[in-house]
Parts: sequence; structure tokens; C-alpha cells
Amino acid sequence: MREEISAAVLFLTRLIEKGENFNHDQLEHFKLNLSEVLVERFENHWFPDKPYKGQGYRCIRVNAVNRRDPTLEKAARATGIKYEDMKLPCELTIWVDPNEVCCRYAHSFTSLCML
Repeated sequence: MREEISAAVLFLTRLIEKGENFNHDQLEHFKLNLSEVLVERFENHWFPDKPYKGQGYRCIRVNAVNRRDPTLEKAARATGIKYEDMKLPCELTIWVDPNEVCCRYAHSFTSLCML
């Protein structure tokens, strides 16, 4: 679970970093906070033998209807940064599953890592 979370956190941090709103220390603090929040969130929803079980729960989602993902918002708040300053895309979905992290960014689909 930790490898998959690390892949998702690295992707999100690099995406946020492109906005150039945060310094290195803020980004490192955000990475730590987001990792902790995701470990806590996925703890009872991680099924290596059935990787698609609970997939919806492990999804990080930003879209036109839901501009704020609660997990990202919690990590941002813990870091002391404004959610809006992360300048996330209007459409972003990240599935964090056992052995795979996938992302749909706008209308394209990318597998971030196959563990």
C-alpha cells in the first residue's frame, strides 16, 4: 500500500509544483501530510487479493461538480496551504489500487505505475 500511495503522492506533488505557488518545504510538508491521510483512509479498504474491491473509496477525484477532493483538502489544511492555490486541473481522477496507480487527467488515461 505504501508504494502505491507514494506513487500517487509524487504525481500530485509534481502537478501542484507546476503552479509555482509553494516552496520546497511546503511541498515536502504536503507530501508527508497527504501520505498520512491516504494511509489512514485506505487502512481498512485495501484488498491485495481483490484489487478492484473498494476502488471507488480509494479514488481521488476532482471535477466540475466536486471541485474539492476531501482528502486533498485535509492534507492542504494540515500543511497550512490554501486548496485553491494548488491549482488542480478541472478534471482529475486517481485510482490507488494494489499493484497499480492510474490517473485520468482531463480526458486521457495514464497508468502511473505497475508494481
